[in-house]
Amino acid sequence: MPRIPLVSAPYAGQSLIASGQERVNLYAEVNANTDPQAPAPITEYLTPGTSLFCNTGNNTKVRGTYRSSVGTAYAVVGANVYYILPNGIQVQIGSIADTPTQVYFKDNGQAIVLVDGANGYVINMPSNAFSKITDPNFYGADFVDLLDTFFIFNRPGTNQFYISASNASYAQLSTTGAFDPLDIAAKAGFNDPIIGLITVHRELWLVGALTSEVWIGTGAADFFFQQVQGAYINHGSAAKYSIACQDVLVFFIQQDMQGNGLVLQGQGYDVVEISTPRIVKEFKSYATLSDAIGFCFQISDHAFYAVVFPTANKGWLYDLTTKQWSEWNYADIDGNLLRPRANCCMFAFGKIIVGDWENGNLLVLDPDVSTDYTNDNTQTNIIRIRTFPHQLTKNYQRVHYPSFDADISVGIIQDYAVDPQISLSWSDDKGMSYGNPIMQSMGLKGAYLTTVSWNRLGMGRDRVFKLQWSENIPGLALNGAFIDPPIASSS
Repeated sequence: MPRIPLVSAPYAGQSLIASGQERVNLYAEVNANTDPQAPAPITEYLTPGTSLFCNTGNNTKVRGTYRSSVGTAYAVVGANVYYILPNGIQVQIGSIADTPTQVYFKDNGQAIVLVDGANGYVINMPSNAFSKITDPNFYGADFVDLLDTFFIFNRPGTNQFYISASNASYAQLSTTGAFDPLDIAAKAGFNDPIIGLITVHRELWLVGALTSEVWIGTGAADFFFQQVQGAYINHGSAAKYSIACQDVLVFFIQQDMQGNGLVLQGQGYDVVEISTPRIVKEFKSYATLSDAIGFCFQISDHAFYAVVFPTANKGWLYDLTTKQWSEWNYADIDGNLLRPRANCCMFAFGKIIVGDWENGNLLVLDPDVSTDYTNDNTQTNIIRIRTFPHQLTKNYQRVHYPSFDADISVGIIQDYAVDPQISLSWSDDKGMSYGNPIMQSMGLKGAYLTTVSWNRLGMGRDRVFKLQWSENIPGLALNGAFIDPPIASSS
């Protein structure tokens, strides 16, 4: 019985008839990298579920989370700024303007600066004293970062950025001693505004609306930072909050003089596209790209760039290991696939902690949890979907499909009383629509020899199979499927 391996990347060709593969709340691992004798070349695993870390009691979104350089943690929920203890207890230390913007943080070991797009605030790290930045030479900022002892800010709506004094203290930042009106510079290559900035590998990326530049610290007397000669990038970003980094890589959704909607990865002084034709077509179908939120996290040995679209109610993951995309979604009570719960992310206390976009919860992204926390100590099942490559027949003739066997973990449910179910459906119109799902058991607890099989599957010329399940089965894995050789129709 031939195997249908999961070797092709989902979301490749922009048309379903070119590449019908989709993957929802799963990610791939290449077995050849660790075990050349593995029975399947690719195994797919569950994206992590969420469990409650703490409830701040604010029925609004978490706008920003931050793990400091000394391991302490902070969160902004609505207008409230919290110091987060390792046991999840929150201590409110201040308040800021209650706006819908994201909040970004950075610290220099003495003080933490946070910005919300218009205002800036500072936290004294030893005492958690909190103050608004009122210096007249502070011009607001969407982003703050730290490089070579200087806090760095973009000046909203302009092509300028400016810096604080070196090693600025809480006392300086909370009064008027941290900013010199001469410590300001402009992106030089083009006059489009700087919409975001980020430091990578001791270099400063100034990401504009249409173009980007890389600067480094030189210690020059007139201004500490200078542009790297030749490090000019003819792409900016359509979504300032999509800018994120992982190790030495920068990610953002592109915009330039020719168009927008690509997802770019920058390394060194170069950028490459990591999106596919299907991903670009999907993103450009959304009402807006400008509200996209990007962040990075690591699960097991896989690092991910996550990008969430609040208006479109969609979430996506790019796996840096396999260079493949997956849909990352949350299912409501009616089974509708919506954006994931995560609105921001930090690694703190040995956990990946995300801020919920709706209810003020801080949640743990946990690969050992296969459900999503909603509210009031309730969990909801996560819908997992995998569609397979086109089963295109020779000479496009109609064939009978005798059987389809899913190569999936069986018998690993945690509850003896639960018979976990998985459905198979298929499309005979090249992936455009699917028939009614047919349920099958994945085996009671301990039934490791269960065969997940469907028989007498009718006829088709170009068939796409789809598996779907939502059972709470941590550790479940999918190798692909087996299919009996199709039998040519006599008609």
